[in-house]
Amino acid sequence: MTITPAMPVSEPQAAEPEGSDMESRLKQMTQSGADLPPRQRFKKMLRHARLRPTNQRMALANILFAQGNRHVTAEVLYDEAVAARIPLSLATVYNTLRQFTEAGLLRQISVGGSKSYFDTNPDEHHHFFVQDDDALLDIPGGEAVLSKVPQAPEGFEIVGVAVVVRLRRKRR
Repeated sequence: MTITPAMPVSEPQAAEPEGSDMESRLKQMTQSGADLPPRQRFKKMLRHARLRPTNQRMALANILFAQGNRHVTAEVLYDEAVAARIPLSLATVYNTLRQFTEAGLLRQISVGGSKSYFDTNPDEHHHFFVQDDDALLDIPGGEAVLSKVPQAPEGFEIVGVAVVVRLRRKRR
């Protein structure tokens, strides 16, 4: 099990309540303008997140968000950008993913070592990691993963909890 800061918690034992200001802001950023053409929708989303809609950010937003909720690594996103003939470097992809994550458009999910996935669904949820396939899957929101968050040590506060349940295929 890997625990990374991804889900805001206001008290050590309670996640931010549904319908909170942060949750509604994230939904508005990612869903506002659903009736607009993709380019205008992504421009609006980036501006709402206080990010300048540069050509590279717009192109990466299109790759990331046009297909609905998904989990990608920086390398996969870079490969998709190269295949779409978008001129950018892997460093630009990493920087953009960091900016999108800090703006609340993505969640970064660490699955061990230096491997991270970026989730286009910023809502609170946990994940299965299928080791055999190197794939990240959402755990349905209604399934309880933790019944209680432990008390933070003296001098610390809990800023988030994300659970990654590792899976492998059964051996016969």
